[in-house]
Amino acid sequence: MHPFSRNLLIPALTFIASVTGYVAWHALTREKSSALPEDTVLQIGEPQRARLVFAGDLMQHMPQVRAARRPDGTFDYSETFRYVKPIFEEADFAMLNFETTLTPTSRYTGYPMFRSPAQLADALHDIGMDAVVMANNHICDNGRAGIGYMTARFDSLRIAHTGAFIDSTRYRMNHPLRFEVKGIRFALLNYTYDTNGVPIPEGTIVNLIDTTVIQNDLKGIDRSETDCIIVFFHWGDEYVRKPNNTQRMLAELCHRYGTEIVMGSHPHVIQPFEAGYDTDSTIRSVTVYSLGNFVSNQRDRYKDGGLIVTLDIEKRNGQISICPYYTPVWVSMPNYRILPPSVADTLPLPSGQRENYLQFIQDTRTLLDNDRIFREK
Repeated sequence: MHPFSRNLLIPALTFIASVTGYVAWHALTREKSSALPEDTVLQIGEPQRARLVFAGDLMQHMPQVRAARRPDGTFDYSETFRYVKPIFEEADFAMLNFETTLTPTSRYTGYPMFRSPAQLADALHDIGMDAVVMANNHICDNGRAGIGYMTARFDSLRIAHTGAFIDSTRYRMNHPLRFEVKGIRFALLNYTYDTNGVPIPEGTIVNLIDTTVIQNDLKGIDRSETDCIIVFFHWGDEYVRKPNNTQRMLAELCHRYGTEIVMGSHPHVIQPFEAGYDTDSTIRSVTVYSLGNFVSNQRDRYKDGGLIVTLDIEKRNGQISICPYYTPVWVSMPNYRILPPSVADTLPLPSGQRENYLQFIQDTRTLLDNDRIFREK
């Protein structure tokens, strides 16, 4: 993210949302931003450009928690994100799938019920993460208290969030999540296939995949106030490297109702891309079926890494075009460092890890080069 303040669409006043359901555009000043300078004058037809960055499944198995623990009992995740921090700092807006819960207690747990240290959220703030999507199969692992604590923690860090909501007021405020970057207005929707059979706590809301609901949500977005729609799904078959028919159907549904960007998480492996072209070969829409793992303790082939996807968005004469890129990232041991090739190719790695990294890169490039839609960045 660029080092100046940016405009986020967030709730200005909770009571306004609760009484009228109205959510105002609100300028949130942060350490970094992509807001246009006040003296900027856009000429008619002059394009506006913004860079969005997406990462996949952020997980916290217990070996990761132990690796981040300091002798004094606190947690330091800086080494995990050290080598990908520049990618997020260069983004105008960055988001990922937050596939764990946070707890203020020391009763941390990993699979199958994730409860992680709050310092994990602090680390995301430190690398410049702007938003997290939370509709996934682990969102209810710590009950209503977990959802409440997690959303409050992100609020305190000014990290936007959507997909799971502590109550109906927050649902109206953050669904869809609206934000503006360099004069381009976005609306973000997030849904999950399930919550692992764990009941959604009473009073809270988790967006579940329902084609009727999704269709109505998309039809309800005012396109006179929205330039680009993003739908982030938690979907698909775990560990399968191609999308299933349901994923394809949902992506087609979203694009039919005007969605420009569809992102996917949950399979924990990378799946292919698709793009929608205009008659002049301009890319107008993209689908990434699965970003894979951003960081986890899954070490098997295909599961030990994922993608960071960069989308350069241009708005010209009211139309959106997309220039897509991908960066493979692989997780090294023992500190769970997330490594892009620019680092991993030169960083000393034990022989076994070097072989695993090279296998991951070969597998990824073979899968994605066949699509010839996204360029490696």
